[in-house]
Order: sequence, then C-alpha cells, then structure tokens
Amino acid sequence: MLVLLLALAGAVYYVDSSLNRIDALPDYAGRVADTPGTNWLIVGSDSREGLTPEQEQALATGGDTGPKRTDTVILVHVPKSGKTTMVSIPRDSYVPIPGYGSDKINAAFAFGGAPLLVQTVEEATGLRIDHYAEIGFSGFAGIVDAVGGVNVCLTQAIDDPLAGINLPAGCQDLKGSDALGFVRTRATALADLDRMNNQRQFMSALLSKATSPSTFLNPFRLWPLVSDTAKSLQVDEGDHIWNLASLAWALRGGMTTTTVPVAGFEDVDGSGNVLLWDKARASQFFDALANDQQIPQDLITTG
Repeated sequence: MLVLLLALAGAVYYVDSSLNRIDALPDYAGRVADTPGTNWLIVGSDSREGLTPEQEQALATGGDTGPKRTDTVILVHVPKSGKTTMVSIPRDSYVPIPGYGSDKINAAFAFGGAPLLVQTVEEATGLRIDHYAEIGFSGFAGIVDAVGGVNVCLTQAIDDPLAGINLPAGCQDLKGSDALGFVRTRATALADLDRMNNQRQFMSALLSKATSPSTFLNPFRLWPLVSDTAKSLQVDEGDHIWNLASLAWALRGGMTTTTVPVAGFEDVDGSGNVLLWDKARASQFFDALANDQQIPQDLITTG
C-alpha cells in the first residue's frame, strides 16, 4: 500500500511539473474584485510550436502565420452549487481592449498574449478569472487521440479543404486531425456561430469520454491522456493538475452551453466586420454569473 501511495504521489508530481506555466493572471490597477464561483478562461491558439512541416501538413494548419492568434475563447463558470455554464465568446466580438481602444477580442491576444486577453475579458464581463488554460493545434489533436477519438453527430456533411476535413453527415468517431478540423471549420451556413456550437459540442463529448470509466479505469488510456494533456497546455502560474481535474469533472455533462447575446454585425474602420453584443442582455447575462446564479432561460442562445 505504501509503495502504491508513493507511486501515485510521484505520478501526480511528475504530471503537475510537466504543465507549462505562464503569468496569465497578473494583477492590474482597478482589476475586477473576486466574484463567487470559479471562472476559467479556455483559449485555443493557432500555435504551431513543435510541429514539423509534415505534421503541419497532416493537421492542415496552413503554415506559420506570425504571432499567435486565437479563434476559440470560452468562459467556464463553475458555481458553488448547480450546473456549470460554458460560454462561447465570439472571436470577432467588438470590445474595449486596454491600451488599444476598441477592437475584435482576439486582437487582445495578438497584442498582449494571455494577460491582455484575460484583462479584456474581465473588464468586458465583470467576472474575475480564476484559472487559465491554453492549447495549440498539436496538443488538441494529441488529447483526442489519447482518448481513442470522440464521437460526434453531424446533421449535414462538411467539406472544408482549408481545415483538412471531408466529413459525412451522421454519427462518427473523429480522431485528432479530423477533430481539429471540425472545431476550426467555418465552411457551414452560419460560419463562426456554427463553429462555436461545434466547439461546445465537441468539448462536452471529449470531457464526457475523458471522465468515463472506460478511460479513467484503463491505465493504458488514462496515463497517455493525463501526461499528453499536461505537456500540451499552458496554464497560469498558480494552476495545478488537480485544478484541471476539477474542471474536467465539472464539464463532464449536464451543463448549460451558450454564447453571449448578440445584437448584430457592423463594419468598423481598421477592424473590418465585427460582432456587436446586445449590451442590455449581455449585462444581465454576465450579472447572473457574477452573482453565481443560473443565466435566465431567455438569455441563453446556442446559435
């Protein structure tokens, strides 16, 4: 028993020390005060770090595009009690970016990396971010392969050469490269709005499989999943593997998935076509989360 306990402690220490840590949540003047519940900011970046040209081709990444950008910004609110809420924040959301005026929210990531993106999200939502996690292309594909693929059901076929996918309609298991293409594609009727729906659907399915008995009772599947996840993520300096395990458990099913209430689109000089939040509804939306309450049903949107 002692040997097993020591082995477990050693494994936890090894995995925790494998996490890539950055100072994603620095304090700044006038920072939003702590809000009840636990808030995660989850970011998918287009980082190609560590990929060979052959791997870039296999994942259809499109090659190096300069500074890292993000097409995926997800806010997860884990309440003290009740259902977890997963909120997609559209990448083209037109919001104030400290020091840069107003621009698309993903520009904050390009201008100042994780710290500026976190500050932008906090000031736009009124929510204090407690934890941060960021994953690049290869890391995402590796996690999907580590659990043996993820099953998704498509109402329509998706053919997108830019994302490297040609998926038929119906239910199917997606391995790493196809899964990456699925959460990146905009080759659908509603483009970015469909992409956000796909991302939430896929993350829910991935977390459900990752926390299922078929995974966590199988050491040959659990260990690659845990070790690959740790090596693939960038987290805040104060985050640990047990925080990630708690997040995975909170997202395993029965959560509320939604996007920010949207008012429409507008062309803005210097920013192009941007997405505008419905200010009144968005204020009520985030006020509910800031008070650790469930979002009113009439404010929940999935498209």
